[in-house]
Amino acid sequence: MSTTTAASQAYLDDSQTWDAFNLDPRLVQAIDHLGFENPTLIQSSAIPLALEEKRDIIAKASTGSGKTGAYAIPIVHNLLVEYSQHQKSAITHSIKSIILVPTRELSNQVHQFIEKLLIYSTNSKINILNLSSNLSDQVLNSYLNNKPEIIISTPAKLIQTLEKNVNTNLIDLSTVKNLTIDEVDLILSFGYLEDLQKLESFLPIKKNLQTFLMSATVNDDLNDLKTRFCTKPAILKLNDENINQNNLIQYYAKVTEFDKFLFSYVIFKLNLIKGKTIIFVNNIDRGYRLKLFFEQFGIRSCILNSELPVNSRLHIVEEFNKNVYHLLIATDETNEFTLEKDEDDDEEEAGEQQEQEQGQEDKEGESKDDTKKSKKSKKSKKDKEYGVSRGVDFRNVACVLNFDLPTTSKAYIHRIGRTARAGKSGMALSFVLPIKEFGKHKTASLSTSKKDEKILRRIIKQQSKNGFEIKPYQFDMNQVEGFRYRAEDAFRAVTQTAIREARIKELKNELMNSDKLKRFFEENPQDLASLRHDKESHPARVQSHLKRVPEYLLPESARQDPKKLGFVPFHKNKVHKNRKRKPSGRKSDPLKSFKKK
Repeated sequence: MSTTTAASQAYLDDSQTWDAFNLDPRLVQAIDHLGFENPTLIQSSAIPLALEEKRDIIAKASTGSGKTGAYAIPIVHNLLVEYSQHQKSAITHSIKSIILVPTRELSNQVHQFIEKLLIYSTNSKINILNLSSNLSDQVLNSYLNNKPEIIISTPAKLIQTLEKNVNTNLIDLSTVKNLTIDEVDLILSFGYLEDLQKLESFLPIKKNLQTFLMSATVNDDLNDLKTRFCTKPAILKLNDENINQNNLIQYYAKVTEFDKFLFSYVIFKLNLIKGKTIIFVNNIDRGYRLKLFFEQFGIRSCILNSELPVNSRLHIVEEFNKNVYHLLIATDETNEFTLEKDEDDDEEEAGEQQEQEQGQEDKEGESKDDTKKSKKSKKSKKDKEYGVSRGVDFRNVACVLNFDLPTTSKAYIHRIGRTARAGKSGMALSFVLPIKEFGKHKTASLSTSKKDEKILRRIIKQQSKNGFEIKPYQFDMNQVEGFRYRAEDAFRAVTQTAIREARIKELKNELMNSDKLKRFFEENPQDLASLRHDKESHPARVQSHLKRVPEYLLPESARQDPKKLGFVPFHKNKVHKNRKRKPSGRKSDPLKSFKKK
């Protein structure tokens, strides 16, 4: 059963069946094959409005509620009906539907889901093109020549293709009958509004266009899109704020810069988290530093960032969802330069920042252009259409660990949304650096950590508004301290040179894992190990003894019975009210209490 649109029992509408929508029999058969017994609440509301009343749909619903099916099912049904009516005459292929998504990863997921809806419709010859796939322009042009009925793309890629072929008939949107913008709020936050405004001139007039605007939030930013693309919108707000409230447990732990690495080592070496975990870091080097640190203890993990080729990223997500990997270190690069304005920031801080910027401009002078060029060259290496904290369909994630706290409270919501999806339980743990600890461990420090406490206040305030509670968590340092020497020894071996070499090695390996190799290894599974993404990169100094945990380092209860290790047991034990506390102070002197027999 695909979880792209699969939902928990909390989202299902038991009062409705698929037969009630009078869908094409082939589509009903495909839905049954996917295992969708009943439509979800958003689907049972949107599908009749789209098919019977031909309304535009603006839908607000949480991740896992079935938003993809709510727009994909009407699109496929209308195409199947149209082609069934023209069975006897020659079918003229043309672009009928445009689906816009914020990231390449999400475009691939939507493409796969629609292909599954068409599994029993091979006679209709409905073509789908994922314009954001990692194909050359020549290959994409050949697909466009075949006039696919459905095009899935990011806004930037679609506009780029349209502007390149403005004087040719390669891509013509005048025949489009449906426009879908999925994850609208994320698309707007990615800066795609200008691309959407340009798109209006390529589309037919509004009255001939049906529009789906799907989002996890509905706010004022949607008004411009509604005015541009909708004629008679139906706004659907699924009342699902409290559906996942009891399924997600949130903690934060105030730690030092180095203790982030120490606690992570303890947690994952002793398997204190049961199930799959996504660790979020704020830049690419940080991810490789953590991976190399883990490797010395025999902790396997794989990396996901914008530097990797698109096919590799999609393959990593797919293998993670198949439980091949259980630990994923993901770089959320939107946090690297984006800092959220805190309500408590005063005008003085803003004035200082402006003064510093002005001073920097005066000093730079002629070298400013060179700096801009170097920044552009650095940014060009990264995929602007990469996105991992939101939109990507990660399945059955037990825990999200914010190794680096995001720099906005909105990004925090997107990150923790990777767990506790579709009614399943999950946990989020965030490491927070106190301002007094900032910069004390230069090698382990990160510039974005300076505002951790301010961002935490905003997160707590925001979560309380939504009825959620984020609880403080304190590790019992007496039980963790025994692991510190090993952690420090391993951390010293991860040099900047080792990180750079690991990045280069990873890129070379992933570029080798092309589609041809993938097909070969599918036919030769004994050689599949070479396609793994969690292979060791090796730091500067390999220390095999660190992979074994001596018994004396374990908590006393776990030495007798290893099963007693649960989720992060290294917390301070609470003293029972009726239990007497041990007297504080120095230990009793055995010589003073010595009695002669």
